[in-house]
Amino acid sequence: MAKLNIPPTKSNLLKVKQTHNIAKEGHSLLSQKREILVIELMSYLERVKRVEKDLDKLLNAAYESFKKAIYRFGHTEIEDKVKFIKYEWIMKKKTNKLMGMVLPSVHIDPPKITLQYSFLNSNAIVDETTKKFLQLLTVICEMAEIRAIVWRLSRELKKTQRRVNALEKIVLPENEETLKYIESSLEERERDELFISKLVKTKMGVENETID
Repeated sequence: MAKLNIPPTKSNLLKVKQTHNIAKEGHSLLSQKREILVIELMSYLERVKRVEKDLDKLLNAAYESFKKAIYRFGHTEIEDKVKFIKYEWIMKKKTNKLMGMVLPSVHIDPPKITLQYSFLNSNAIVDETTKKFLQLLTVICEMAEIRAIVWRLSRELKKTQRRVNALEKIVLPENEETLKYIESSLEERERDELFISKLVKTKMGVENETID
């Protein structure tokens, strides 16, 4: 395993220990963040599945109703009935915050169905088709919002995972190897200094005896 290329001194030992402790704390926090992101992402993915089912049902129902209207009135008359129909959608932007992230959110107030063509030319199937397509558009907006959040969470989760991997596979092992190297070098230096000190004392003792 690689280690940092620094001299084995006591000051560097202290610096590496401080850096290593910070890295361990960062790894712990990032691991917790990763777990929270996974939980949130799984929750939104469950919502996606539910909304997709609703979307499929509404899509089939809306187009089935639309086909009945076409069979009843024909393309030309249906086009004449609906070309002046207009509905206003009220969209309110909201922001949800999670782990320092800003997640996009939009609240949609679907418009109420109003009679926008002649009552004499009205028909239940046309009203029903209008209602179903308004419901369909509401669910489509909800799906777009959820998928945008899922995309943000997925991107943040990948980024967090890369940082966790970098700490686990590079930073922490390098610090640990560096600490072992510096501590081993310092211990060896202390043994050498102790040996030299004893040797010097022994030599000085022998010289003193000779002089006496």
